[in-house]
Amino acid sequence: MGADVAQTLEGGLTVWLQGNLGAGKTTLVRGLLKALGHAGKVKSPTYTLVEPYVISGLYLYHFDLYRFVDPEEWEAAGFRDYFNSQSVCLVEWPEKAAELMPGPDLEITLNPSGTGRSASLVARTEIGKRCLERFSQ
Repeated sequence: MGADVAQTLEGGLTVWLQGNLGAGKTTLVRGLLKALGHAGKVKSPTYTLVEPYVISGLYLYHFDLYRFVDPEEWEAAGFRDYFNSQSVCLVEWPEKAAELMPGPDLEITLNPSGTGRSASLVARTEIGKRCLERFSQ
């Protein structure tokens, strides 16, 4: 699925990745990055909060806010600047900082289902709708 989502991305997109621990959020990001041509390791930014990637002409930022607790850290780190028209921001655990960042253009919710996962994709903006239309093709 990450490879399919990768083909829909464009600058200025914020994607909220929802799901419980172990639902596959980071795995989805790994598949997405691999499809874009990233050959290196993709680690979860659980402790660093964000991992940047410049790939396929995109500035891609993978946030994991599971351990995020201090709103002042958001401002001090300059995370707000990452959300711009040239960037794609993939955010795990967005509810931890929802009031500090832009709302989602696209929400992807992952849930365990049998031996695999089910996914729900919801567009929240026009850019999200364009991405979802490309995903559906």
